[in-house]
Amino acid sequence: MAPGRLNLPLLRVAENRRFLEDENSKPFFWLGDTAWELFHRLDAPAAEHYLKTRAAQGFTVIQAVLLAELEGITTGNAYGRLPLHRNAEGEWDPGMPDLECPYSYWEHVDRLIEMAADNGLYLALLPTWGDKFNRLWGKGPEIFTPANAFGYGNWLGARYRDKSNIVWILGGDRPLHTRNHFEIVGRMAEGLKAGGAPQLMSFHPKGAESSSHHLHHEGWLDFNMIQSGHGEREIRNYERVRHDYELSPPKPTLDAEPCYEDIPIGFQEANGYFDEADVRRAAYYAMLSGAFGHTYGHHSVWPMCEGHYASTDFNEAGVFFIMSWREALERPGAGQMQHLRGLLEPYLGPDFRPEPRIIALNREGSNYMAAARTCDTAFIYCPNGLYVDVALGYIDGTEVAAAWFSPRDGNTLPAGRYPNSGTRRFIAPTSGRGNDWVLIMEGV
Repeated sequence: MAPGRLNLPLLRVAENRRFLEDENSKPFFWLGDTAWELFHRLDAPAAEHYLKTRAAQGFTVIQAVLLAELEGITTGNAYGRLPLHRNAEGEWDPGMPDLECPYSYWEHVDRLIEMAADNGLYLALLPTWGDKFNRLWGKGPEIFTPANAFGYGNWLGARYRDKSNIVWILGGDRPLHTRNHFEIVGRMAEGLKAGGAPQLMSFHPKGAESSSHHLHHEGWLDFNMIQSGHGEREIRNYERVRHDYELSPPKPTLDAEPCYEDIPIGFQEANGYFDEADVRRAAYYAMLSGAFGHTYGHHSVWPMCEGHYASTDFNEAGVFFIMSWREALERPGAGQMQHLRGLLEPYLGPDFRPEPRIIALNREGSNYMAAARTCDTAFIYCPNGLYVDVALGYIDGTEVAAAWFSPRDGNTLPAGRYPNSGTRRFIAPTSGRGNDWVLIMEGV
């Protein structure tokens, strides 16, 4: 195929191996959204609406799957096209992509990749969902072997090697249980490289796990991905981010699938639903514990759901999904992610690091606080407001100018100027669930 337009710079790992930057050495803030079924379920106009909306909201990365989870091999896309042919044995064959005109499945993929680039968006592309090599749950079918995984990766690498707005993500919400699973993933990575893919690579793990668990020392794994997931009511993703941050050799890490907005807690509707306060908490916890970016998600957006449904079969009314994907694009948590980026993007770089020692006495459970700093600025996230006792002196300056930042609307309230020594208590403007604040201290 013809070379793509290189209107976005290629991404790479920064020298200190803590964050990503573009090829011009500019730190890259990963603000992702999970649109797993983008290529499979949306036609071009709907995809354009989705991409333009997320770009306007400040997102920088869209996470999507080429061989999608929801019967992405056996049911056609929005135009009725399938990604693969069957081989002589009647099996779906990743070595036989369906490229027949007019407007094949892969032409649609090509179009949406270009559309994302035109909107300034990178695509974190999963070559396949994990049930296609480990059908631990889901519908599969399992079609990959180490041999055809290499060939499929090689084909993708050659086809998209000139697309600068791609990051490759192997795996897909399934663990690596057997040697065969490891070989399939490893050979797919080798195939992508052999096909000429210059883009970064990572691995999307199962829930409550990180790619570091199985793959941290793999040479092809450029950065770690965590899926803190949807099963834990008490959000503690800072523990997994901190674990990855402390590994050697260092690799960048982020929570690439935290709790989705409006997903049933623990997948059970009777438990209620995660809301915007939960997704903000996951985001600020992760970023101030060492992540280089963060991924938001909405339960109706990842499958491009059209309304109230009881399951991903979408054949029965229910309250597992509680709105359409178009409605979900405007949910409050999605809009509030731009404030996370606006606050921290200017500080992302080699000097940005977690610094829990700034908190003189932390709390447990839902009142746990997270902190990070540069040489002259510190941030403390207080999930329920309340107050924080700060150990001063960790940033440069004889004094600190303090302010309270609201993750809900991005507004800042001044909180005074104090000597940069000793311990001082700062009381948040408001307290209670949903009244989260970030204390900012700048050395002067």
